[in-house]
Amino acid sequence: MVLGLWGTYGYFRQAAVSGGFRSSYLIMAGLTAVQGLVGLALFVVGQRPHTLLHLVYGIFAVLFLPGAYLWAHGGSKRREALILAAAAWIVAVAYFRGIATG
Repeated sequence: MVLGLWGTYGYFRQAAVSGGFRSSYLIMAGLTAVQGLVGLALFVVGQRPHTLLHLVYGIFAVLFLPGAYLWAHGGSKRREALILAAAAWIVAVAYFRGIATG
């Protein structure tokens, strides 16, 4: 959520994505992948979530974050800020929905 606020603020200020924002975004994508691997390991050993929708949110986040990053990379600086901020907000919603599904 903090990354979404940061990116939205930068977008409305018409500022280019900073190195700190880009690094934070990539760290978020990496930690999401690590969390997905831990979830996969738990699934393999028999620790199943209450609903499979939980898995859908996790798979979505792991694929969506790098995809958005690659898609944003080729455009203008303002487009990059918009896409990365929107991606951070979308994945924040997916995180909260994943937590809510238990």
